[in-house]
Amino acid sequence: MKLVRVKSVLNRHKKRDKWFLDEYSVNPYTGCSFSCIYCYTRGGTYGRPPHELAAKVNAPEVLDRQLRSAKKGFVALGTSTEPYMGVEGELEITRRILNVLSFYRFPVHVLTKSKLVLRDADIFREIAGRAELPPDLEVSGSLVTVSLSSLDEELASVLEPGAPPPSERLEVVSQLRSMGVEAGLAFIPVIPFLTDGELEDVMRAARMANSSYVFVGALTLPGDLKASFMRFLRLRYPELVPRYRDLFRGSYPSKEYQNDLYDRVAGLIDELGLKFGPHDLPRDEW
Repeated sequence: MKLVRVKSVLNRHKKRDKWFLDEYSVNPYTGCSFSCIYCYTRGGTYGRPPHELAAKVNAPEVLDRQLRSAKKGFVALGTSTEPYMGVEGELEITRRILNVLSFYRFPVHVLTKSKLVLRDADIFREIAGRAELPPDLEVSGSLVTVSLSSLDEELASVLEPGAPPPSERLEVVSQLRSMGVEAGLAFIPVIPFLTDGELEDVMRAARMANSSYVFVGALTLPGDLKASFMRFLRLRYPELVPRYRDLFRGSYPSKEYQNDLYDRVAGLIDELGLKFGPHDLPRDEW
């Protein structure tokens, strides 16, 4: 992994993300050792391929400077990289970033697949007590969302070859909740004809893990990612190639597919007493 110095690390969005609530993003690293085959950064828009790793060693100091004049809003960590790759255990860039966010009272939403996130439960609790939330949001100021794409460990090892097994990720949600941290599970992406049959099992697993909320989102194939993913299908699941050509006319699966998926999600949320997102997003905004 390269060690690099950056001039800016705080990215301001045009508007608040209606799902994840972030108005800013910070990525302590570029690239990702988890090498998920569906990752949108493979689409060519974000610079380095996911296997080219770099650590932004001065990110906490740069963030400190940038936050002094920034308007309060949720900051998301892990939007285009895993903030808790193994090297974070040594470098502690993400931990130092969280300390800066706590100092300036910014709410935070961490997106991860790694059990190393448990190390920072103390800071998440501190941020939750200090963060200044936008006046229209009634949620915790500290959120951790753990994602998976399958409960099947063999399939997960194909889809996410460098990531921890899904059983470990469910345990992370459970442990964070027991530590007093607001944590949820994201079944993202749901991969048509490969993992969509697991929806009910995933939702029930989230309930068993005491997940504060859930997210569910179908696979998208922006830019060059579509060609990359189709190559993967031709090698592993050639019988699915024609079905994907029919389903993905653009970057998104058909409206019919998405509506059917979210109808199923809505039924399971009602049955299991779950929330879609920490702010219980209504069905028409999924």
